[in-house]
Amino acid sequence: MLIPSIDLMGGRIVQLERGEELRLAFDDFDYWIARFSSYPLVQLIDLDAAKRLGDNRALLSQIARRLPVQVGGGIRNAEEAQRLLGLGARRVIFGSALFHDTGVNTECAAAVSAAIGPEQFVAGIDTKAGRIAVRGWQDQVSVTPAQAIAALEPYCGAFLYTHVDTEGTMRGFPMDVARELRSATTRQLIVAGGIREQAEIDALHAMGVDAVAGMAVYSGLLAT
Repeated sequence: MLIPSIDLMGGRIVQLERGEELRLAFDDFDYWIARFSSYPLVQLIDLDAAKRLGDNRALLSQIARRLPVQVGGGIRNAEEAQRLLGLGARRVIFGSALFHDTGVNTECAAAVSAAIGPEQFVAGIDTKAGRIAVRGWQDQVSVTPAQAIAALEPYCGAFLYTHVDTEGTMRGFPMDVARELRSATTRQLIVAGGIREQAEIDALHAMGVDAVAGMAVYSGLLAT
């Protein structure tokens, strides 16, 4: 399954390369909402909140009322998750809050799972140069993806893995990583980072893996 991504920064829809360099920006929200309206799930990320540089919560709530979205970006606790679900989000993505300097924050994961249920809880696992990246991908912790999955699987209904090294590059997602991750969990697995063509999405689907795409969608390489 293809899951198109809407990334918000500074009140616009944007696409960044490796989470840093701005490559595309759009203001026509109605156009993209209409383009994505037929998808069973759309990913909606508040990049400003993830980077602790403000937020786009008002805009996020408007989109969540119009599209079936899983929402992420700077969400720190179960109360925030419940508020987003109340605004219309289908699921909530937790990332940095699930990690601390010494490893995986299973207390946070347990609290979120108890409050909203595992089926509405997506655990975000992002890697940069092979290490878990947190706080808008600005910092890293010494936890491997396999370790994170093992610790978080009892609490969440899905994993979202982002390969930051290829994010926004349209150079392709590393299929060996997808296979390794797929073997590590029975939960729904969604991957992102560099996906550029339908053949990749088909190959991932054959593994039982769903795909998030942004840059390839907005640049027209992937039809929506």
